[in-house]
Amino acid sequence: MRPPFRYPEDLITLERAWQQTYAELAQAGAGTTALRRRLIALSGTLCTHPYWAAPAAWRAGSVELRRAARTHTSAPADGEAAA
Repeated sequence: MRPPFRYPEDLITLERAWQQTYAELAQAGAGTTALRRRLIALSGTLCTHPYWAAPAAWRAGSVELRRAARTHTSAPADGEAAA
C-alpha cells in the first residue's frame, strides 16, 4: 500500500479555489469572462507549483490532490465559501 500524499497547504488552497471557480462557471449563464480568466490563471499556477517539480509528481498525485482539496477541513480562505 502506498503512503498517503502530503500536499503543501498553498497547493490545496489553489486546488480548492480552482474547484470553486469551475463550479461557479458551470452554474453561470452569461458574463463568464472573469470566471474563465480566473480558471485559466489558477490552472497555470497549479501546473507550475514547485511541488510538481519532482519527476512524475503530476501523474502520481493530481487525482489525490483533487480528493484532498474536496475533503480538506481547514477554514476557507477570505472570500471563499465553505465547501
